[in-house]
Amino acid sequence: MVISMKIIKRVATILLLLVFLAASFYLSWLSPRYTVPILTYHDFGYAGIQVSPDNFTRQMRFIKDKKYNVISLDELLEGIKKGKKFTHNSVVITFDDGYQDNYTYAYPLLKKYGFPATIFLITNKIGVDRKFLNWDEIKEMQGSNISFGGHTKNHVYLPEISSKDILWDEISGCKKIIEEHTGKPVGFLSYPRGGFNEEIKALVKKAKYKGACATNRGLDMLDRKDAYELNRISIRNRDNSFSLWAKLSGYYNLFRRKREGD
Repeated sequence: MVISMKIIKRVATILLLLVFLAASFYLSWLSPRYTVPILTYHDFGYAGIQVSPDNFTRQMRFIKDKKYNVISLDELLEGIKKGKKFTHNSVVITFDDGYQDNYTYAYPLLKKYGFPATIFLITNKIGVDRKFLNWDEIKEMQGSNISFGGHTKNHVYLPEISSKDILWDEISGCKKIIEEHTGKPVGFLSYPRGGFNEEIKALVKKAKYKGACATNRGLDMLDRKDAYELNRISIRNRDNSFSLWAKLSGYYNLFRRKREGD
């Protein structure tokens, strides 16, 4: 069957038009909405929000092999303040709670690959509960590009606390404890379960945190200038190479279900 030149030209025109529309969509709408993904880990295992040691090893190797630019929360915040355009292979790594296995499993790999990371501590668990880090382990990790932030003293859901004194103690108290034990300033807080409101944000600022990490608040994430509403992406055991790539893309948050901060 002979295909006429007229049909070939028509198909070629349609393909060129589709390419033009796709490029226009990327350059005018998608690319400006790129945000540096902030990955969230907790402890290691096979249940719930855990990630197995083997999967974590594969994920870190993927990030290394694909030459992602792993930056610290401090670098991210400074870039946001200056209006910096980050390379579209940038990523931040964080851990919530301060489990002891962060030292056992995560620390050796992060050190091996030279990846900076931030671990948010529940301070009343540190050095008390064996499931959590102790201060000697924390001090050792500090020397290898690992920073530590606050995750409140008792991992409380902040919007449910009616007492301003308790709120203040949970927010500022954990910062004070970490600074006393490490001798270094604490720059960031992670809201337990991502919960916050304007009153809580004001207290976080008053406590002199530079920024705070939440979870996902939907399309309001397009305002990337608020250092006290940094959105993060949870990494799970079920993440394969494709889903990890999607979460590292910088566009994953655009298509997520909205969650309210309070």
